[in-house]
Amino acid sequence: MTNNQNTPPGWGYGQTGQPGYGKPFQRPFSHPETQQPAFGQPYTQPHNPYATPQPVQPYGQPSQQPVPRRTKRKQQRNSGLRFAGGFLAVIWVVFVLEMIFPWLQGFGIHPLDIYSLPMIFTSPLLHANLEHIISNSLTGALFAYLIGYSGKRVFWEVTAFTVLIGGLGTWVFGGIGTNHIGASGLVYGWLAYLIVRGFFNRSIGQIITGVVLGFFYSGLIWGVLPGTEGVSWQAHLFGAIGGVVAGMVITSDDPPQLVAKRQAKELEKARRQG
Repeated sequence: MTNNQNTPPGWGYGQTGQPGYGKPFQRPFSHPETQQPAFGQPYTQPHNPYATPQPVQPYGQPSQQPVPRRTKRKQQRNSGLRFAGGFLAVIWVVFVLEMIFPWLQGFGIHPLDIYSLPMIFTSPLLHANLEHIISNSLTGALFAYLIGYSGKRVFWEVTAFTVLIGGLGTWVFGGIGTNHIGASGLVYGWLAYLIVRGFFNRSIGQIITGVVLGFFYSGLIWGVLPGTEGVSWQAHLFGAIGGVVAGMVITSDDPPQLVAKRQAKELEKARRQG
């Protein structure tokens, strides 16, 4: 059928009998990848040089946009500052309470006293005097910031290993009739973790951080040895052991390359077993 005089210019009917603009009707397709034009050529998406390629997400999973590096660094700094500020706030609030209620210092670790075993969780929060708490505040806040920079999960994992291993070691070997209080065992654990962690997760940045901290705080090594009266070298020693164990076993701050390599090994192992 052709146009007549009553038909608007350019308007006509295609070969299928459906209205069109002077061209044969082409059926739309739901999937561009399978669309076949009229001349039998496979359909290809037009190239757009200004388009940003998007990663293909598995069906049913939400898309995850990469976080810009500047935003990620800001989030890490904020995380570290929160943990450093939280550490200082907690120990100083508890210290003020100790000045009002001196009997709180009795919640330290009493070695081999079964009733004081839960005190391994309260002992790091208590301090004997102003000099004691000041000596732990600055170094503790610095180490809390550096660990918290890697994320809250890393911070709590390292802290848990340090408190448990350091507290239990002090409870067993601290000496009957003594009372162990102070955050120094926790500080030693954090420092030990920061020194050794980079060698286990193969992070160049953490290795450099550990070497620098080991150099500037090398004098603390004497704190893990007996000899100074009134100093809980047991808390220092076993706290440091807890930090080393944490550096060996936790994986929450592994670099992406190490995570990918470990996943590839697990897939290969599963393939061989299957």
